[in-house]
Amino acid sequence: MKQRTITAIVAALIFIPIVMLGGWPFKIFVYLIASIALLELVRMKKIARYSVAAGLGLILMWALMFPYEVLDASITSGDLITKSEITLLAVLILLSYTVLVKNRFTFDDAGFLLLSAIYIGMGFNYLMETRAEGLEYIFFALFIVWATDTGAYLFGRALGKRKLWPQISPKKTIEGSVGGVILACVVAFIFQMVHPLDHSLIIVLLVTVLVSIAGQIGDLVESAFKRHYAVKDSGKILPGHGGVLDRFDSLIFILPILHLINFIA
Repeated sequence: MKQRTITAIVAALIFIPIVMLGGWPFKIFVYLIASIALLELVRMKKIARYSVAAGLGLILMWALMFPYEVLDASITSGDLITKSEITLLAVLILLSYTVLVKNRFTFDDAGFLLLSAIYIGMGFNYLMETRAEGLEYIFFALFIVWATDTGAYLFGRALGKRKLWPQISPKKTIEGSVGGVILACVVAFIFQMVHPLDHSLIIVLLVTVLVSIAGQIGDLVESAFKRHYAVKDSGKILPGHGGVLDRFDSLIFILPILHLINFIA
């Protein structure tokens, strides 16, 4: 617990100032942690990190993280292909690569790498998009994730009896899950009172329930990865916490949803 606390404090002292600074330092930082997260998944699948396949996955992910406003201007002038076309091109290249290496890199590997690049790339892309909309939205998302995690832990420890999904995450309970949603709503209410978002209180609370549940699903998705590939943590870069994906799994799951429902423009 002491190691987890020290790591959390150090990580916060690095992450929060970079988020507040914004601009290119923030974007470079996001590209860096996204790259680490993708390589963590590559390691789980036992694909060599220093390989052509991993390099192709990184290039696709970086392309998907490219700022929309830059792409929009380029598409209008006819100078650059769209992200959908980049993804299609990546599919063709990865499938061709399975032939070139005589199936040592398989169709399953190609599908895994493609989905991983989209999952990580779009999630972290929306982290940058959210920061561009203002600090209030990115801190709202962070507070909801942190409150959900804290509430799930506290309520789970105090009241947890019924397992939520023991095949995937044996320690999580239904009571903890509900507690996470409740604490997230309390935090969202306080946030709206202190720093109102451009939405009514009822909309903020309804969205909070939605993203708190979605964040827990994002956490379960990453737990399912680890259980399937028989690893304890996604990585070791954060002592006591695991890897980058262990810490950002909920956040990169909820940010696309906040944009898709137009809560964040």
